[in-house]
Amino acid sequence: MSKDKKSIFSPAVSFKNLFKKPETVKYPEETKDTAKRYRGFHINDLDKCIGCGTCSEICDNNAIDMVQLNNVKTELGQTDERPKIDYGRCCWCGLCVDVCTTGSLEFTQDYTYINKDADTFSYIPDNKNINKVEFEVGYKRDEHSELLDLKRIEIDELAPKERIDSFVEIVKGFSKEQAEKEASRCVECDICTEACPASMNIPEYIRGIFDNDLEESLQQIYEDNPLPEVCGRICTHKCETICSIGHRGEAVSIRWLKRYAVDNVDSAEYEKILGTKKIEQIDKKVGIIGSGPAGLSAAHYLKLMGYQVTIYESESKAGGMMRYGIPEYRLPYDKLDKDIDYIKDLGVEFVFDTRVGEDISLEELKESHDALFAATGLHNGRSTRIPGTENNNVYQAIYLLKKITRGEKIPLTENVVVIGGGNVAMDIARSVARLQKQEYGEVNVLVTSLETEDIMPADQEEIEEAREEGVEFEPGRGPKEIVVDEDGRISQLCTNCCVSVFDEEKNFNPTFDNEDIKNYECDMVIEAIGQGGDNSYINDHYDIEYEGPRIKVNEKQQTSLPWLFAGGDIVQGPDVITGIKTGHDAAIGIDEYLR
Repeated sequence: MSKDKKSIFSPAVSFKNLFKKPETVKYPEETKDTAKRYRGFHINDLDKCIGCGTCSEICDNNAIDMVQLNNVKTELGQTDERPKIDYGRCCWCGLCVDVCTTGSLEFTQDYTYINKDADTFSYIPDNKNINKVEFEVGYKRDEHSELLDLKRIEIDELAPKERIDSFVEIVKGFSKEQAEKEASRCVECDICTEACPASMNIPEYIRGIFDNDLEESLQQIYEDNPLPEVCGRICTHKCETICSIGHRGEAVSIRWLKRYAVDNVDSAEYEKILGTKKIEQIDKKVGIIGSGPAGLSAAHYLKLMGYQVTIYESESKAGGMMRYGIPEYRLPYDKLDKDIDYIKDLGVEFVFDTRVGEDISLEELKESHDALFAATGLHNGRSTRIPGTENNNVYQAIYLLKKITRGEKIPLTENVVVIGGGNVAMDIARSVARLQKQEYGEVNVLVTSLETEDIMPADQEEIEEAREEGVEFEPGRGPKEIVVDEDGRISQLCTNCCVSVFDEEKNFNPTFDNEDIKNYECDMVIEAIGQGGDNSYINDHYDIEYEGPRIKVNEKQQTSLPWLFAGGDIVQGPDVITGIKTGHDAAIGIDEYLR
């Protein structure tokens, strides 16, 4: 956190007490009760402290160093460092206490310490102060000394009534003033970077926004993420879950700030800003199977290294599940195309409408390339296989989403039940709600899931927005049977209560209460309970190692076949930012393999 970030980090000196008559106490013969808010020696709750270092950054006297402690248990969102106070430098200004992101740091009323060893005046406070005794708390932060902006800037969105009958993007984005104000909330502690699968330079690109230097921000973003328009909209923003500001307030809007930065830089300037005009070419060819986030990421970084890169895509356009699985109200396709077009401009070649294993074999690709990267994703839906799923009005969410994103008409009825509690279930439920509103003038969509709402895997904001749009929820229910009438039409979904989703070993092993039965009227059922991949294009010709359902790779995404690398959802996911990370890692691994 730079000290010039806010004026509060360089406070003015108060002169109001200069002319007050001092009080003198002849210590130790005389004593006087310490003021309740006296600034004595520090205490620090080591379990509450996350080691963000904000206290050290704000100290103008360099009286606080962050030191590593071996006995501190850390988890995601924490470091193993804690503040060490040098009382030879400390001026007891209290800024360290005021700015503490978790509220762990306070002063005691104790102010007396005598020792001939000067080294002992440098101390790592815990729940006891430098005298190693518990003492009354003195000064601590209150509402009058708060230095952090704890409330995030609300981003403008379309109201539910405005958005429910169209696929127009919901989130409008930050203005310049809003973005700079939100960026000013970041204390640049770098805690968030640990939670980002791609380890992005988050504080650096937020600093660029604060400084109104979007070119610098773009450069920082592109170091680890070549799909920032996509991630600025649909990233799962795990970084925000451990934002240090979030301990006492609302986390910084990291995702929306990334979106602001890339939305406001013309793609025509990318080549100049990112310095990609002159790429030294290498006479090696790499083939990439699939143009989802992992494939595009690998292509981007391999091309920057100078390789000849060709992506083979079974669809007519690039993007994978980003284009054929995510509704446009979340990810407008012109923004997806902005990311893809830049990768094309680097010189990456695309071969569309070509399915590996059908239109061209993996063996043929192997012969014409020096290395291959498989990133074909999870495009196949999964079924509950309960009685009634063979009915013609039972559909897989993935199948319908693909038709919707292509602009094709889908089967639609007035009373739909969606089975599933993840983001795909939210996507199809909200898409069907929009189509129902257009066709019938009202929404009648019900989502039921094994998980209760507190543990549903969907993002909470997706659940809340779906509910705003008229989607109803019946969580904690297990599908038992799709009831079909004598005319072959669906009439109800029969469910029982899901007592638990996981067993004691935390394995997926749901149990049910068959005495608790509920039926929901419907004429169409959509299953959104997970996805699977089709790796037959590999398995039909080569023996390859697996870990469970996923292809086994090393840290550089290399499979048991040295020339074949793999990434994305068929290895780890599903998550766009994780796919991007695996593509980047694969590019590094392929480069090492070919060199």
